[in-house]
Amino acid sequence: MYSVLRRILFSLPTETSHHLSLASVSLLHKLGLSSLIRASVIPSPRTVMGIEFPNPVGLAAGLDKDANHINGLSALGFGFIEVGTVTPKAQVGNPQPRLFRLPEAEAIINRMGFNNLGLERLVAQVKASGFTGVLGINIGKNKDTPAERAVDDYLIGLRAVYPYASYVTVNLSSPNTPGLRDLQFGQPLIDLLSALKKAQLELAEQHGRYVPMAVKIAPDMAEDDIRRVAEVFVEQGIDGVIATNTTIARDAVVGLRHGNETGGLSGAPVRKSSTAVIRILADALQGRLPIIGVGGISDGESAAEKIAAGASLVQIYTGFIYRGPALIAEAAQAISKQEAR
Repeated sequence: MYSVLRRILFSLPTETSHHLSLASVSLLHKLGLSSLIRASVIPSPRTVMGIEFPNPVGLAAGLDKDANHINGLSALGFGFIEVGTVTPKAQVGNPQPRLFRLPEAEAIINRMGFNNLGLERLVAQVKASGFTGVLGINIGKNKDTPAERAVDDYLIGLRAVYPYASYVTVNLSSPNTPGLRDLQFGQPLIDLLSALKKAQLELAEQHGRYVPMAVKIAPDMAEDDIRRVAEVFVEQGIDGVIATNTTIARDAVVGLRHGNETGGLSGAPVRKSSTAVIRILADALQGRLPIIGVGGISDGESAAEKIAAGASLVQIYTGFIYRGPALIAEAAQAISKQEAR
């Protein structure tokens, strides 16, 4: 059924089909009809960052930025949902067109620019959803907030979402907010994480509940930078790392329609670089922090590959758009087989 729906959705403008597909997922859930498109996902519980996940396949941030469709998406079989990226103030993002399909490569290029309705709206949606599953909330900074004041935005975000999140992701790696990726390195990274860690511990005491904090990094780092970042994460007491975000590299899509658009490239072309980052992180971390693997997961093999490289969980996004809910079940089954070896 999803293949039929995809043909219809792909005939529409990209952002229109994005919103229509999410609305359809929510409608099916409300009507009790999610089973029409859901595949059967084998239970495979595991504890990561102190959280029990019913299965290791999650939805990456970016699809449901404003937490409007949590329940409908979860009903498709995801072990966890990550919403956002959310910024303190609502922002419209970059001018359209800003989202491009590259079907020959099973890829997407986006330069959305953290378009979202802001923290207050996201928190209201999470509360209204009554969702009881594992929920990650991905926080970022507003475009007009200078890099030297970025910590203020992240602290506002952390404090606002803390009571409602299973874990919080600090997004430092989107290529579509000027200067954001610079926060992944050196003293700016240390200063930011130190402030966030202090706030996290204060919030844990205030709420009587410790909410883990992960950092999402880019796939475009040199190996030495990855290893340095890994040590900073350990030193600052970060609870996990999500590898990776979209890439600015274009080698895999040269000559394809939309292949030269600016923005972040996701999907199958990111598979190798994302897995390479996970391997380096796993070697550098030696089990001190868990890794959530993201990037180029389009079938069971590519999901199991992330686990073999050192990830404890995986997230999908672009592969989900191309393959639909069947990918969740296929990925979970392949991971289970990989872990049984």
